[in-house]
Amino acid sequence: MTIVAADLKKMTMVQAITDAMKTMMREDDSVLVLGEDVGVNGGVFRATDGLFEEFGEDRVIDTPLAESGIIGTSVGLAVNGYKPICEMQFFGFIYPAFNQIMTHATRMRQRSLGRYTVPMVIRAPYGAGVKAPEIHSDSAEALFTHIPGLKVVTPSNAYDAKGLLIASIEDPDPVLFIEPMRCYRTGRLEVPEEKYSIEIGRAAKVKEGSDVTIFTWGAMVQDTMKAVKKWETENSSSCEIIDLRTLYPLDNKTIQQSVEKTGRVVVVHEAPETGGVSGEIISLINDVAFFYLKAPVQKVTGFDTPVPVYSLEKDYLPSQAKIAEAIGRALQY
Repeated sequence: MTIVAADLKKMTMVQAITDAMKTMMREDDSVLVLGEDVGVNGGVFRATDGLFEEFGEDRVIDTPLAESGIIGTSVGLAVNGYKPICEMQFFGFIYPAFNQIMTHATRMRQRSLGRYTVPMVIRAPYGAGVKAPEIHSDSAEALFTHIPGLKVVTPSNAYDAKGLLIASIEDPDPVLFIEPMRCYRTGRLEVPEEKYSIEIGRAAKVKEGSDVTIFTWGAMVQDTMKAVKKWETENSSSCEIIDLRTLYPLDNKTIQQSVEKTGRVVVVHEAPETGGVSGEIISLINDVAFFYLKAPVQKVTGFDTPVPVYSLEKDYLPSQAKIAEAIGRALQY
C-alpha cells in the first residue's frame, strides 16, 4: 500500500498505541482489551481512551486489581480463539503474573504439541524519569527475555509503536509489549491512519555512522540521539545509532553488520547493569564479530538498585553526559 500525505496524521506515541488497538478491533472481532481501568476511565495513561464507547463492555473489560487473574484469563481466551490485549497498569505490577506468563502463556504451544497457540499481547508502561512512586518505574525486560516462547518488543516513537503493536496482535504467540512512559507524549510523528505493521525482530538504524555503534531502545533512543548530536558538533567522529525495537528475538544480522562496520560499540539501557540485556548483546558480538572490535564494548546503564524516587531519579538514569563519556572511551583505542 502506498501512503500519501492525506493518509498521515501527527500522533503522540500513546495516540498511536490507541490507534493500533482501534484498527485491529475494528478489523477483527476476536480482539479484546482487558485490564485495570482500561474501560470506563480509558486507562491510567488514556491509552484505551474511546475504546469502551466504541466497542462496549464485552470487548473492553475492566478487571479487578489482580494481575495474575488478568494474564490467566487472557491465556484461556487465547487458546479459545480470542486475541486478548491485556494491560499491566505499570510494568512493576507484572510480578504477581509472572507465574502465569512463565508456566502457561509461553508453554502452551509446546505442552499441546502445537495444537494450541496463545495469541495474546501484554502491554506495560515502563521506565523511569516521570517521577512515579516506587514499583512504577521498573525496567525489568531482562527477566522476560530469558523466557523461551515470549517475544519482547519496545518502541521508541509513535510510528514504530503502531506498526509493532499491530504485528504483536497478529502474532500467533505471546508478546510482551513494553512502552516507555517518558515517550508517551514527548513529541508527535506522522503516522499512517491505515493499517501497517513492522516486523518483530527487526532493528532500526536511526542514524548512519562510521566510527562507533550505539545500541539502545525505548526512551534511551531519544537521549542517545541528543547526546550524539552534541558529541558530533564538538568532535570529528561519526556515531551510528541502532534502535533494537525487539529485545527478544534480537536482530543478530543488524548487530553484526554494524559492529563489523564501526569496530566500536556502546550499549545504553536504563535497567540495572547486572544481568541486563546489554550482556546478551555483548555475548552475541563476541560470538559473531569479536575480531572486528577495535575497543572493549562500553555500557551505560542504570545502577544495581531499585529506581530511587523523585530527587535522585534523574541521577539514576543514563544521562547524555554519561553516554558521551562512553563514546569517548570507545574512541580512545
